[in-house]
Amino acid sequence: MKELKHLFENNAKWAREKLAQDPEIFNRLARKQAPKYLWIGCADSRIPANEVLGLEPGEVFVHRNVANIVPHADINSLSVIQYGVEYLKVEHIIVCGHYGCGGVQAVLDKGQYGLVDNWLRFVRDVYSQEKEVLDALQDPQEKWNRLVELNVIYQVMNVCHTTIVQNAWAQGQKLAVHGWIYDISTGLLKDLKCCISSIDQICEVYQTLEKGID
Repeated sequence: MKELKHLFENNAKWAREKLAQDPEIFNRLARKQAPKYLWIGCADSRIPANEVLGLEPGEVFVHRNVANIVPHADINSLSVIQYGVEYLKVEHIIVCGHYGCGGVQAVLDKGQYGLVDNWLRFVRDVYSQEKEVLDALQDPQEKWNRLVELNVIYQVMNVCHTTIVQNAWAQGQKLAVHGWIYDISTGLLKDLKCCISSIDQICEVYQTLEKGID
């Protein structure tokens, strides 16, 4: 089996360039990470979070999965959120979808693609909730883009509905959850104007209070 030598060469070149710019960068990163941002994005290979945001290593904590979904009982995403909020003390959680998302397109195509269909069920739930709005759109591209946007908004709310985020707010921790879109065709981010920074901004049904067990 080949050892992907070119990737190791790329890595060595990258490390040399970083050290030339900042001789202490790796010593500093080795001691700790202190990012202000948690990025929850799609696993799509065209969206490197650090580069898109213009940030250096150590400045953004990243979680990625197909279609940037945050299910309420997914231990993977919840563990990332808990670590980011409770231990790293991130101040911003960014849920970022992207136009041209294959996972969202798969939902619109209504076909079967294997195991991933079970994961994409969460996007189908968004479609079900917003079916009237989406089915009123005649242009397939517009419909695709709108479901991408709605999926982000629903995932923002899923993040806010976690006890992790609500407990942070209750303790006075500075924390905001944002919904953004990345346009691969332009390289630009779009703010969906969906920013939640307190428990008062979410539906009362989903508000919970931390209580001890007697």
